[in-house]
Amino acid sequence: MVSKLEIPSGTQALIFDCDGTLVNTLPLYANAWAHGFQPSGQTMQRDWYLERAGHSEHALMDLFDADHGVTVDRLQVIDLMRQRFLMDVAAVQEITAVAGIARAHQGSIPMAVASGGSRQIVSACLQATGLAPLFSTVVTIEDVAKPKPAPDLFLEAARRLKIEPTLCVVFEDSPQGLEAAKRAGMHAFDVRSL
Repeated sequence: MVSKLEIPSGTQALIFDCDGTLVNTLPLYANAWAHGFQPSGQTMQRDWYLERAGHSEHALMDLFDADHGVTVDRLQVIDLMRQRFLMDVAAVQEITAVAGIARAHQGSIPMAVASGGSRQIVSACLQATGLAPLFSTVVTIEDVAKPKPAPDLFLEAARRLKIEPTLCVVFEDSPQGLEAAKRAGMHAFDVRSL
């Protein structure tokens, strides 16, 4: 799979999304969000989450409120969701096709993670899968003003790597992330096609 991927010539940095790109967190997140939303009295259906995966925590809670006619306690939901996710983090699996790209370029080109997830969860996933040492920097939602599809996460990763955004290539799995890369002026690969 790695050999079929052509990184554009002139590329000076690679930036990877985490959830759904480097690691398969969807099953863990589906369970964790269902747990987090329990105090609302409304059940979060797995399919409801899977159709909305890729949204930031606050965007997902906005959608839950709107679709279920409730107003959740955001701090409580996030706390419960993250606790449950971290209890299960040892089960997270890397997405081999994408992690293999990162491993193949380790030491030859600067690489970063730019994720709309929390630092706590992103760091735990990278540690659990052994991927953390591959990356020079990790940018999470706590580091920027706006989530994807705003370009903030990718632009901050480029800034930390000291590489012009147009010379960076992004690996993403969500429409919001692909739009963010486009807005940042970066070439992007949709990893769902790998």
